[in-house]
Amino acid sequence: MATVAMVDIEQYNEKTFEKIKNINEFGQEFWYARELVDILEYTKWGNFKKVIDKAKEACNNSDINVSDHFADVGKMVGLGSGSEREIEDIMLSRYACYLIVQNADSRKKVVALGQTYFAVQTRKQELIDNFEKESEDKKRLAIRNELVDHNKSLAEAAQMAGIEDPRDYAVFQNRGYQGLYGGLGAKEIKERKGLKKSHKILDYMGSTELAANLFRATQTDEKLRRENIKGKYKANEVHYKVGVKVRKTIEELGGTMPEDLPTPKKSVKAIEKEEQNKLKNGGEHLE
Repeated sequence: MATVAMVDIEQYNEKTFEKIKNINEFGQEFWYARELVDILEYTKWGNFKKVIDKAKEACNNSDINVSDHFADVGKMVGLGSGSEREIEDIMLSRYACYLIVQNADSRKKVVALGQTYFAVQTRKQELIDNFEKESEDKKRLAIRNELVDHNKSLAEAAQMAGIEDPRDYAVFQNRGYQGLYGGLGAKEIKERKGLKKSHKILDYMGSTELAANLFRATQTDEKLRRENIKGKYKANEVHYKVGVKVRKTIEELGGTMPEDLPTPKKSVKAIEKEEQNKLKNGGEHLE
């Protein structure tokens, strides 16, 4: 494998670390130390082993089982004579990589990049793990709040594409729903769910349905920006086609179509109010 020094450092991004990521038979991701050493510009294995030892020590000091994150393995390499010999290698978890880059030479640009990459990825996994433990109500609240932020970004992308009038934006949003809901627009979705005109559709979705809509919004946002889409018609079609694509993915995975998912009796607004009351009562109790 070519070392980083042989490639313009400016070409390196988070894909640098994604490219050498491996997946085992259990679906777990890991990295090989012998591949990471090249990426991090260490020319001598002995010097890199010292960094690994520091990472192991940090792991142990955190009362985390070192063997769960650093697994010694043998690796066969070819010799010039055509024969092979076994060399030392280590299978590393994401957390192990995070500890390694934290203890590596931060003066190297690629090390600084690695520190950011593995810190972000580790935090993402923590959020996922914690999310799975949450109740359905808390999942709904979390995704709905995330949708609020992403819809703001989507509105900005739509405006950049030429959708400035609120009525045009309503049409744009409706096209996204029609793609995802098999032709049903906002009005038809409300009727199907038995909602009032004043109700917000997103406030009466379960976590699965909200997640599908979050994916629709984020992918449309990215596509509008990435392809620099211009014009109301083109923007509307992008939103519709992304919705169709998300629907097709759900179908291919054997999932339930969003319009067929159950409608929660409690709105996200009601859940939010309950959570605020809990915090308020908890605060009063602490005082």
